[in-house]
Amino acid sequence: MGSGGESGPGERGDTRERLPSGASAAPRPRVRLDQPRAPRRALLPEYDPEAFGRFSERIARFLGTGRFIVWMTVIIIMWVVWNVSAPAGLRFDEYPFIFLTLMLSLQASYAAPLILLAQNRQDDRDRVTHEQDRKQNERSIADTEYLTREIAALRMGLGEVATRDWIRSELQDLVKEMEEHRAVFPYERASRRDESDR
Repeated sequence: MGSGGESGPGERGDTRERLPSGASAAPRPRVRLDQPRAPRRALLPEYDPEAFGRFSERIARFLGTGRFIVWMTVIIIMWVVWNVSAPAGLRFDEYPFIFLTLMLSLQASYAAPLILLAQNRQDDRDRVTHEQDRKQNERSIADTEYLTREIAALRMGLGEVATRDWIRSELQDLVKEMEEHRAVFPYERASRRDESDR
């Protein structure tokens, strides 16, 4: 510590952080990790990916129709006829039709990525549908196995339960035994009647 009111860096109440030796840049402010960052300004315009995807699917559906092919054919024929048969001052694309080629290339360069985007979205939908179908099939298989086990348990349980047919057959067997017993021992029956009459 120096004399005459000089104090060290920790004694002044200075809140600056100490720089590592050899560092000449000013310290950066600390970033708090427990708080979300402030949104940055985007250089590109923001857009809704779902809305753009739906738009690309509509375009891809239209490009795959006969109506598109008919309109494209009509436009190309009109273009060629105009630029061949119109007066020289009104022609805007002479015979090699370079501007027509440029327009068709531009249309193709936009159509291909839009069609691919629509196919990717369809693949995603198909994947989700396939996953849901797989889960539904697993549930159906589990339900079927459960019902199969329950039916097997019921059959095993019914094997031990007296059914109406089984009781009927047992009663018929008892009746037959009693009739056979009467046929073998008719005397006991007659003697019992005599005793009851006395």
